[in-house]
Amino acid sequence: MTCKNMIIKPIKTRVFREGEDLLAFITHYIKRIPNRTVIVITSKIVSLSEKRTAAITSAKAKENLIRAESEFAMPTKYVWLTIKDGMVMASAGIDESNADGKLILLPKDCFKTASRLRDKLKKIYKVADLGILITDSRTIPLRAGVAGVSLGYAGFKGIKDYRGTPDIFGRKFHFSRTDVADSLSAAAVLEMGEGREKQPLAVISGAPIEFCKKVRRDELKINVRDDMYRPLFSNISNDPCNK
Repeated sequence: MTCKNMIIKPIKTRVFREGEDLLAFITHYIKRIPNRTVIVITSKIVSLSEKRTAAITSAKAKENLIRAESEFAMPTKYVWLTIKDGMVMASAGIDESNADGKLILLPKDCFKTASRLRDKLKKIYKVADLGILITDSRTIPLRAGVAGVSLGYAGFKGIKDYRGTPDIFGRKFHFSRTDVADSLSAAAVLEMGEGREKQPLAVISGAPIEFCKKVRRDELKINVRDDMYRPLFSNISNDPCNK
């Protein structure tokens, strides 16, 4: 597959308000796009469009909310370490930054939202191949700072599988796969920013991806029992694998 150099264009907008129409917001700031484009949307405005917010008045109430939003939760020195939707994250992804006094929860179903937006935006922009990518930010173990990660996507394959193909010396790969969705998210979030930039949207052109009609929403997931990092946590008394 050949493609031109990838270009990421962040889109500056006004502040998105809770309960707003997300589709109308996107089309207001992105008037037209070429075919084979990926539109990136920060999960925060998806959550706001779904009114996924909460006003919490006490630490205990916040703890109860985190537990309710998580499949597994345990307290750490700074935050709650949680598993939600098959991903490890801090405090079930509940965010207080740029939230106008409320807590913002993660969207209900980012894959479903991405698919719905893709169907509508393909018709509006009159394109055949369109990707939708909904992003958030995550910490990485033993690394300072955060990086972009995908919560859901539509219109392109989220993983590139090299297994069974030869490397440059002719030896076959046994394990190598590229996490396309999170790689695109990390690059896009770097351009969109984490602070006062007010760039909740971005457009990616020339991405080295394979467009498709349907995605396997579990293609990036690994069972916690099969994760290579599990031995690091095997001595934790409330390891979710021990339950």
